[in-house]
Amino acid sequence: QVQLVESGGGSVQPGGSLRVSCAASGSIFSISFMGWYRQAPGKERDLVATITRNGNTNYVDSVKGRFTISRDNAKNTVYLQMNNLKPEDTAVYYCSMHVRSSLRQNYDLAYWGQGTQVTVSS
Repeated sequence: QVQLVESGGGSVQPGGSLRVSCAASGSIFSISFMGWYRQAPGKERDLVATITRNGNTNYVDSVKGRFTISRDNAKNTVYLQMNNLKPEDTAVYYCSMHVRSSLRQNYDLAYWGQGTQVTVSS
């Protein structure tokens, strides 16, 4: 089994910054995809940013230039640095990883964190 634990959420004023982290533990051979999603009240969960194992990144248009996703493969951890936060960034942020648990396993399984609240308000 694999567990993803998120940390770093909180409350901040508009224009402020936060960094959220997500660390994976358990039976891990390799992790290909890492990503961050968010879900605002009454809305569906949406993709925010992704990063591949070799560092290729992708962002939803609304966060480009403000958010930065990064990963530490040695620590099985993904980060999301959020700058110039806006009230519309308020949501529960979830991390997701595609994990292969052993050399014999020829497929990845998707795992999710429990979510961390980010609130942007004056």
